Amino acid sequence: MCEDLAAPVPRTVRHWLRLTDDEVAPAVLSTDGETRVEWSSLWPDRPDLRVVFTVEPGGGGSDVQWVLYAEDPVPGPEYIRHVARRISTLVFVDLRYAYGQ
Repeated sequence: MCEDLAAPVPRTVRHWLRLTDDEVAPAVLSTDGETRVEWSSLWPDRPDLRVVFTVEPGGGGSDVQWVLYAEDPVPGPEYIRHVARRISTLVFVDLRYAYGQ
């Protein structure tokens, strides 16, 4: 799973990164290849946002957590909810379904 997060570009095998009109593909800012991946912002209107994923083995699969980082001014609660929903959908729905789960 960390490999897919570290290469989120659209492709034919396990295509899962389905962006909306207000999003752009993230750049991978850093990765340790095994448990941590850091993305740039998916939102051109907030290029300061970063998403850091941690992936750990767990329960016969992988446990994935993510943290959103933002510079000041911090986005309002409605924007944060939108971003959280989108990241969660991309990772916990679209990427998960790409694995047939």
